[in-house]
Amino acid sequence: MHDPDPADVERMRDVLRDRRWLVLTGAGVSTDSGIPDYRGPGAPARTPMTYQQFVSGPDAQQRYWARAHLGWRRMRSAEPNATHHRLAALEAEGRLSGLVTQNVDGLHRRAGHRGLIELHGRLDRVVCLDCGERTSRGRVQRRLDALNPGWERDAPVAPDGDVLLEETGGFVVATCERCGGRLKPDVVFFGENVRKETVEHCYRLTDAAEALVVLGSSLQVMSGLRFVRRARANGVPVVIVNRGATRGDDLADARVDAGCAETLSVLAPKPLQSRTFVS
Repeated sequence: MHDPDPADVERMRDVLRDRRWLVLTGAGVSTDSGIPDYRGPGAPARTPMTYQQFVSGPDAQQRYWARAHLGWRRMRSAEPNATHHRLAALEAEGRLSGLVTQNVDGLHRRAGHRGLIELHGRLDRVVCLDCGERTSRGRVQRRLDALNPGWERDAPVAPDGDVLLEETGGFVVATCERCGGRLKPDVVFFGENVRKETVEHCYRLTDAAEALVVLGSSLQVMSGLRFVRRARANGVPVVIVNRGATRGDDLADARVDAGCAETLSVLAPKPLQSRTFVS
């Protein structure tokens, strides 16, 4: 942890000036809430289950849900941190034209953010892969509790809402109450595509943006990097705040290697008058 370099913050302030921000957030905004990230400094090696693995059969689904059941108990106790609250305040002040998050933890919503696009879905919702029925994660968790009394394990929390646990045999997986089908958290797994209409909405926001501010993302996956590339191609200023290098550093007009909360606390932009933006 270190404070942002004053020269980098001044460069960021100069680039942004009185522009409204379109914000793209990644896992780095939630680390202060106790949720680990994938690629930050010191992050352990992590190989998440892919969509193809998940749908390969009952064994993979048992392994996923046994780990996710424990992970959700801890994920739901996480609270929005200073970055989430500051972004919600900036929205209320008229500083933002939109917020796109790669996170599935729901912390932006819980902080009161309204104009939010959850690019990779929501961990607090579950979808049936066979009939499309959606239900709350809480309801599925209660069913899993009933099916697996006493299922408690001491395991480290992982970034995507599960835990690092190898022994998952004996765990009973819940099926869809409507059709008996396969349940999956309503999130985009690795190897799965973001919905086309969601991507197109984000492109429209990017095309209309006055500035794109990336917070807490290494931009290693194309789902986020493509909007940085789009902004750069359109001449929209790009600012990146992240601990450690990112895949978009060569596209940024300003780059701050520091925590999001620390940087936003010293940036202190002023409110703007209301304007209309693409939604």
